[in-house]
Amino acid sequence: MKILVESEDKVAVNFELEANLEEEVEVSVVIPSKDEEETIGVCINKIRKVFESGGVVGEIIVSDSSKDRTPIIAKKLGAKVVTPDRKGYGYAYTYGFRHVKGKYVIIGDADDTYDFTEMPRLLEPLMKGEADLVIGSRFKGKIEKGAMPWHHRWIGNPALTWFLNFFFKAGVSDAHSGFRAITKEALERLNLDAEGMEFASEMIIKAVDKGLRVKEVPISYYKRRNNNSKLSSFQDGWRHLKFMLMYTPNYLFIYPGISLFLFGFLLMIFALLNVYIGYVPGAHSMIAGSLLIMAGYQALFFGLFAKVYRGKGVPRFLTLERGVAAGILLFTAGIAYTSYLVLGWASSNFSSLPPIEIDIIGFTLIVIGIQTFFSSFMLSIIANGKRKEN
Repeated sequence: MKILVESEDKVAVNFELEANLEEEVEVSVVIPSKDEEETIGVCINKIRKVFESGGVVGEIIVSDSSKDRTPIIAKKLGAKVVTPDRKGYGYAYTYGFRHVKGKYVIIGDADDTYDFTEMPRLLEPLMKGEADLVIGSRFKGKIEKGAMPWHHRWIGNPALTWFLNFFFKAGVSDAHSGFRAITKEALERLNLDAEGMEFASEMIIKAVDKGLRVKEVPISYYKRRNNNSKLSSFQDGWRHLKFMLMYTPNYLFIYPGISLFLFGFLLMIFALLNVYIGYVPGAHSMIAGSLLIMAGYQALFFGLFAKVYRGKGVPRFLTLERGVAAGILLFTAGIAYTSYLVLGWASSNFSSLPPIEIDIIGFTLIVIGIQTFFSSFMLSIIANGKRKEN
């Protein structure tokens, strides 16, 4: 079927719709858009060109939240336009994914910064069975001068990519590229739900967690036509980092918790034994050590809570009964030790208080015992809740 339409630039565009209702869609292209009337037609025509030249049966889904003529232009050019019921870059994608029919799914922005004629580069590893997710790397390809602000190119993107690789061993060079391809089967396994810009990080994190094969190919990246970027550097960067931290309880809770606990424990020992560490620690160092032990101990439990909530399961040795028993034992030891000190004070006719460093040991045991008791129940509650969900 031949269709003649007029683009926003008043240029007649003639294209042939390859797909019909009886043909099985092979490739679905999902594009989120918000007020991109200047470029949406360019993007769609590039996609059509790839479909036609490669004999690909494909569909274009525009997930649109525009107030301008973007959806009108997209519909005229044969794209399916869907309107998300909530705001958010990530949500626009997940809403669009509900409508895909193709075996392979390509995502890219509507501002023509990514060149959709490079889609075959992304599709090739998927079609050859070499990857489940393919990321177009701008840093391995070509970045047009002025396409990326200097602080994004040299600070923001490299730093966030480093964190993602460090936390999750992803091994990618451009964690926030918006030009990607993924098999529909892999996409369904990821169960993506991030609603903001952190969607880009979520896709890679979950792909690594699910053991999917991730590959990068070089792509080109161009300047926006109107230079009105919708990115908020600090806010979007923080959302990515926050999302990564929330998915890595080891680095957010466990490792800092262990460090705090050990540092506090050593500080208390040095203070108790009067060990010289550049100074001779005393009562104040003992108090600081006690507080660090309690803070680190609680951080360790927070890490366990997060791991169980993320579906990692409770270690076999850490049962509710053992946790409660350990809590009671620590609490009882603290009470017994403190009672012994009180009796000693009473036997002196309340004239000779024990050293404060000695008191702190008993109080620390009491608090840790209470933490262990209640945290064990909380851990069990979360674990039981996750089991019922599954």
